[in-house]
Amino acid sequence: MRVYPDDLERPAAEPEHEACAQASPVTIVVCSSCRLRSEPEADPRPGSLLAKATANAAEDASDLVEVRQVACLGNCKRGLSAVMMRDGCWSYVFGDLNVANAPDLIAGAELFARSTDGFMPFRARPEPLKRGLIARVPTFDSLKEIP
Repeated sequence: MRVYPDDLERPAAEPEHEACAQASPVTIVVCSSCRLRSEPEADPRPGSLLAKATANAAEDASDLVEVRQVACLGNCKRGLSAVMMRDGCWSYVFGDLNVANAPDLIAGAELFARSTDGFMPFRARPEPLKRGLIARVPTFDSLKEIP
């Protein structure tokens, strides 16, 4: 298995997991406790506002997108943060977001949900999801092939 530094260089491939071969739900997990460095005492916390805005934006999205929130994703230096997860596929961690990026999270999740190789296409992503990518997290199955 060849390791690619990012999906710009990764050729089209077979999905790593059957669930990735067809459209399947994506869960967006938003950090509700994130703060902005410029406004560390803001109340309500901007992360909570992003979580609510993302949930509101999801109301008009396909049934392939679910939004949840957690108290902390541990990405405090690059918050506001969110994760996109899809069964059997790699997960994505994003940071440097703001409340106005809620529709971008939904657009990215819909791209990811419809991907047939289990990856979110880079070129089609909204700009905040290109520059705000923190990490792509592999599945356990994909690690089995790595020595």
